[in-house]
Amino acid sequence: MTTGFTVIRDATPAADIPRGAVVAMGNFDGVHLGHRAVIDAALRMGRAHGKPAFAVTFEPHPRSFFSPNSPQFRLSDETNKLRLLAGTGLDGAVVMTFDKTRAGTSAQDFIHHDLIGRLGVSGIAVGYDFHFGKGRAGSPSLLVSEGPRLGIEVDVQAHVDIEERPVSSSAIRMALAEGQIDEATAMLGGPWFVSGAVIHGEKRGRDLGYPTANIRLDKNCSLKHGIYAVRVGRGTERFDAVASFGRRPTFDNGAPLLEVFLFDFEGNLYGSVLDIAFIGFIRDELKFDSIDALIRQMDDDSARARARLAAAPDAFPKLGVIG
Repeated sequence: MTTGFTVIRDATPAADIPRGAVVAMGNFDGVHLGHRAVIDAALRMGRAHGKPAFAVTFEPHPRSFFSPNSPQFRLSDETNKLRLLAGTGLDGAVVMTFDKTRAGTSAQDFIHHDLIGRLGVSGIAVGYDFHFGKGRAGSPSLLVSEGPRLGIEVDVQAHVDIEERPVSSSAIRMALAEGQIDEATAMLGGPWFVSGAVIHGEKRGRDLGYPTANIRLDKNCSLKHGIYAVRVGRGTERFDAVASFGRRPTFDNGAPLLEVFLFDFEGNLYGSVLDIAFIGFIRDELKFDSIDALIRQMDDDSARARARLAAAPDAFPKLGVIG
């Protein structure tokens, strides 16, 4: 795990900001392979010049600011995005608040005030489609043209393709919404995961012989309802498991809930914060005519999940430590 990952925010005193860093700029939702190409470029640039490498990212996601009433399925919340960034080898991240003031800042002011004046950057890596500043007027070509005059090295990364399909956060969201876990994993460079505190449920699973850890996901999560092979992280511990995400049509057809059954586990998980990494899709969510039929299906789901996890014994996101 990466240690010493520093997070710089708007309120961070200037004296605490390392000058001369190289930065990778982007929203980095999911920190997928396209993002990692930009990050790797910043890391190479930093190593070449003996400078630290940071990510520059924005919270909340700009799309949430511009379209507050449109639901947005985020691949990673702010904390998990930072954990993923910390796992790449970066020295830290600059989290800029995206609000009315920043949305109204011109591209030139962003470069001169935020990047040069406040951060004192010596190099910038961006993706081919990254835009910034009022009206999205800032572009990779603007950075390339301004770089020599400002004494800043600029690296623009092309898109990353898998089987002739560009990797993007929106493509990953679509894959997850369709239950295409292998496709999402390929684009992310590792399993997609969520985190949450274990809450009390109806305890039906206990009566069925499958006690579950229940986690409420973000209301905008568009993951396909169904049964999944998952790997669970609790701190440095790892557990294989099978999970159901959906409305429980056999019982109450209620609000979507993630219910996780950990194999070969005994203990109390209530209140624990778990990381749930999705390794494989088992089947669609179904309604059963009897409890016996449901239990038989759960036995089969568990066997299939165990087999899927055995084939990927080390599959888990590479996460770093923040702070």
